[in-house]
Amino acid sequence: MNLLAALRAHRLLAIVRGSDPDAALTTVLTLAEEGVTLIEVSLSGRDALDVIARARAALGPDATLGAGTVLSSDDARAAQKAGAAFLVTPGVSDGIATGRELELPVLAGVMTPTDILQAQRLGADALKLFPAGSAGGPGYLRDLRGPFPDLPFVPVGGVDAAAAADYLREGAIAVGVGSPLIGDAAEGGDLTALRERARTFLDVVRADARP
Repeated sequence: MNLLAALRAHRLLAIVRGSDPDAALTTVLTLAEEGVTLIEVSLSGRDALDVIARARAALGPDATLGAGTVLSSDDARAAQKAGAAFLVTPGVSDGIATGRELELPVLAGVMTPTDILQAQRLGADALKLFPAGSAGGPGYLRDLRGPFPDLPFVPVGGVDAAAAADYLREGAIAVGVGSPLIGDAAEGGDLTALRERARTFLDVVRADARP
């Protein structure tokens, strides 16, 4: 898959992490029903590889379903085996180079200019600015885009609906959203509220994309 094109087109990456595998799977499927196209299942969640495999079986081969919190080469290989179409790392890790070997696109976690240069050298397709909120929010992204004006940044961490709009205005190609979107759904919580939040975030990213 072309991860960079998908990020530019859809602008929202949902991040699902939970301690209840069945609820996490239901969360993934509910997001897909609401039109959230890009979904990451974090490997730090319980039985995450099984969640990915079950979601892949339910959504079919063309779904843009990925694995997050990829820390190692072993993680990357296990994620591919489970059915992940792309990988997301929290930092510059062995998962980037292994993802390239496996022909899986990688959204690589970065914080500093040094991280950015290292991730580029390893072949990352796009750059996950993480944790974006702790780093200084949209203003930090604006500062990074001075020396790196053309790089594809995806802020993740503390991104609520208002912040999502701000990041996109500052030039992010997409935003990655975990708990502000997922809430308690991946723990067996309110799916109606999840649907409402999904619609809110989709409205935000679609509005920003309009000419």
